[in-house]
Amino acid sequence: MSPADLMPPALMGSVALFAFVSSITPGPNNIMLTASGLSFGFRRSIPHMLGVTLGWMLLLVLCGLGLGALFRQWPPLHGLLQAAGALYLLYLAWRIARAGAVQAGQAGARPLSLLQAAAFQWVNPKAWVMTLGVLAYTPEQHFLANLMLAALICGAVNLPCVSAWTAFGCALRQVLRKPAAVRAFNLAMAALLLASLVPVALES
Repeated sequence: MSPADLMPPALMGSVALFAFVSSITPGPNNIMLTASGLSFGFRRSIPHMLGVTLGWMLLLVLCGLGLGALFRQWPPLHGLLQAAGALYLLYLAWRIARAGAVQAGQAGARPLSLLQAAAFQWVNPKAWVMTLGVLAYTPEQHFLANLMLAALICGAVNLPCVSAWTAFGCALRQVLRKPAAVRAFNLAMAALLLASLVPVALES
């Protein structure tokens, strides 16, 4: 197989644009990363950011390799995944709502780990929508190679986007200096996270 067999540059651009728009717009990941940047800072949130990107790339590749067929053969699995996602989102919203400004040396609270963030993509409704959108762009000819290329493009686009949301949360640390302001912000982020459940509830 030669480079000419891969998706053309115009189609790569379409995949990159779709990945950018879907990655930079608000969603559960970006809401949590903003709160993480505010509460824990950029450096401590790096595993969370990497987990989001790598988790989505893995979800995309595995779905492209046939995981979607499993959902078609056993439809209840999709409902179970939605229920698990809703419960986990409720837990994360509760966790964010209780978070406050973390002072240096405070060891009680910690951000999501790489594995936790990666696992969350499997129950994140927006990640599934993004995955199906990218698969729609992936050519059937030389599908495996093009799937891997699409995953690399998505990862290269997604990581800077989620990093920007984390940086936004870090910037807010300079504005929200009082504990009451931090708590109010975290409560607002928790409310937005709960609001992201509305599409799932309407679909049920």
